[in-house]
Amino acid sequence: MVLAWLAVLAGVVVAGLTAPPAPDDDFSVPGVESQLAFDVLRERFPGITADAGGATVVFVAPAGRQVTDEPYRAAVEAAARRLAGGGQVAMAGDPFEDGAVSGDGSAAYVNVTYTVTAARVSAASRAELAAAAREARVSGLTVEAGGSALEGEGGGPAGTAELVAVALAAVVLLITLGSLAAAGLSLLTALLGVAVSMLSILALSHAFGLSATTGTLALMLGLAVGIDYALFVMTRYREERARGLPAEEAVFLAAGTAGSAVAFAGLTVVIALAGLAVVGIPMLTKMGLTAVGAVSAAVLVALTLVPAVLGFAPERVLSRAARRAPAMASTGRGDPAMASTGHGDPATASTAHGDPATVEAGRGGARWARFVLRRPVAVLLAGVALLGALAVPAAGLRLGMPGDEARPATTTQRRAYDALATAFGPGFNGPLMFVVDAKGAPDPQAAVAAIAGRVAATAGIVSVSPPHFNDAGDTAILDAVPSTAPTDAATKDLVRDLRAARTRLAAGTGATFQVTGTTAVNIDLAGKIQGALLPYLATVVGLAVLVLLVVFRSILVPVKAALGFLLSVLAALGVLVLVFQRGFAADLLGVAQTGPVMSAVPIFLIGIVFGLAMDYEVFLVSRMREAYVHGETPHQAIGTGFRHSARVVVAAALIMMAVFGGFISEQDQFIKMIGLSLASAVLFDAFVVRMAIVPAALALLGHRAWWLPRRLDRILPKVDVEGERLTRDPVTPELVSSHER
Repeated sequence: MVLAWLAVLAGVVVAGLTAPPAPDDDFSVPGVESQLAFDVLRERFPGITADAGGATVVFVAPAGRQVTDEPYRAAVEAAARRLAGGGQVAMAGDPFEDGAVSGDGSAAYVNVTYTVTAARVSAASRAELAAAAREARVSGLTVEAGGSALEGEGGGPAGTAELVAVALAAVVLLITLGSLAAAGLSLLTALLGVAVSMLSILALSHAFGLSATTGTLALMLGLAVGIDYALFVMTRYREERARGLPAEEAVFLAAGTAGSAVAFAGLTVVIALAGLAVVGIPMLTKMGLTAVGAVSAAVLVALTLVPAVLGFAPERVLSRAARRAPAMASTGRGDPAMASTGHGDPATASTAHGDPATVEAGRGGARWARFVLRRPVAVLLAGVALLGALAVPAAGLRLGMPGDEARPATTTQRRAYDALATAFGPGFNGPLMFVVDAKGAPDPQAAVAAIAGRVAATAGIVSVSPPHFNDAGDTAILDAVPSTAPTDAATKDLVRDLRAARTRLAAGTGATFQVTGTTAVNIDLAGKIQGALLPYLATVVGLAVLVLLVVFRSILVPVKAALGFLLSVLAALGVLVLVFQRGFAADLLGVAQTGPVMSAVPIFLIGIVFGLAMDYEVFLVSRMREAYVHGETPHQAIGTGFRHSARVVVAAALIMMAVFGGFISEQDQFIKMIGLSLASAVLFDAFVVRMAIVPAALALLGHRAWWLPRRLDRILPKVDVEGERLTRDPVTPELVSSHER
């Protein structure tokens, strides 16, 4: 099995390194007006790349001076000429000829348009832009640059977040398992799964249009669930050894119980990620499907490679205390059913012998379970009240796409944004592009001029640029600068009002228009995602509840799991609003500017957290059900589940938080938001919902928690996640006869 995985790894290494280059990001949003306008641009202006990279270089004169004064004017003109002659540059204007000078003369700007998309603007082109800026600064001007062409700059060293995440996960694994071999093997198997999935994405990127961005979620999730799934199987193996079973039987039982739970937990994550296709945005669909591949690889590794490596180090993965314990020296050939399920005294059976650390951890879980069982109503109300209070700010959630204004003030992009906003007004950084289709107009130029005049007279519009016609003379582009910032709610209202007034603004011209541009695209994207949230949530929750219905053979347990998940998500959204919109702890987390939450973050949060929440639900509650179906009372089953699973679920949550928390250090606003929201959601779901609300609710429900109508019981397939058949039909006799042969 190990050789097979190494062969797979070698194959994807070769395939990934020899694959054609990955395509650029596809940020299209089918079906919205801004995208339809871009489609018209591609058709009517064949020489224009709608998503071409661009940069804006702003020149600011010293206080009390103007850029038209010498030597500033000469420095600006020289910089403009140098920019126009740079490689990959399609066009760079002269600000004094194009009217790109502020009303008070304090600033001017040069728009640079490249012949390639922003992702393909080379380092040499960016270096040339920086050199032109340096030359202009010699004259005393303040020169800054922003725009999409500079998006590849300003981040930290590549892989920093991943290294931080792996290091933190390694520490948690070492503390949890108490064995360097066990921690190392769990981490190595998870990393192998991540390597296979990421190299596979690279190999398939050209064929399926998978850009570098689409693999970000796959890397983040593959690393997190890969470590967690390996930890679950490894921990179950150690538990079986602690009960006296020999290595081979312990591996079989771990794969048949924890392995089954891993498979179904992975299935819920896959459902949540594949459900991103419901949104109808190609980029989100691709990100979801690549993450599905990473999670599937993690499941396969946990089910095949982890048991295989246990065969190479059956004793070394145990802690030193466990290797010295008398139980490890025995063959454990008693009743494996009793050994594996802990029948007898439910308070002591599962921790009667074995690893002292495991015994102490089990007692800790049992003590917490007893506390919850004594006060279920108080614990339930406290957990719901805490998450409910954190969820309150989520009511003020605003979606958008922050730009350079969200970058740290130390970056040139942020300083350029601020300089342009000061000199030309807050709306200058987010102009609206009007694509005027005058094909049916008797006089296209007169029609475009009439529309431009009416748009300029609209409240909220500061200025409208001269129209730029295509070669056929039947389509024109003009830019309108709003009076408010790109992410301001008033700008969103303005775009809506302009579109609603289309008939009036184009009346009598024979032409029509569409509103697009970066600001309009971001508004449309936020609207489309917001409209898809409820259908997506219903699809994901509905399918996953069906899966949990099969796993737990209960009506109320899956419903309770879904409600707990909703509390976790709402609380995490509340944290996002507090930090990114209201600025709470913003400096501590490196948030440079408050503003709307990025449009795609909530839907990713819902999909990922639902999958992870169901992970914890399966791992924790399946142990409770295992004890329940083997004869324990509901209260005893809750205690048994906590003795076995509380420690590993806590460790898994800490690993998830370490992985996601590592991404908070990224400068990219999207990755930072994803990291914080996921780390917060895992904290709430694992420690408040699964550790407090779930046992309290199960305690109050009693036997009713495991109720299933008889007719439904006959219809549902028997999946035996609890390993009931394994303990009823022990594997020991088969092993004995095999060894005798």
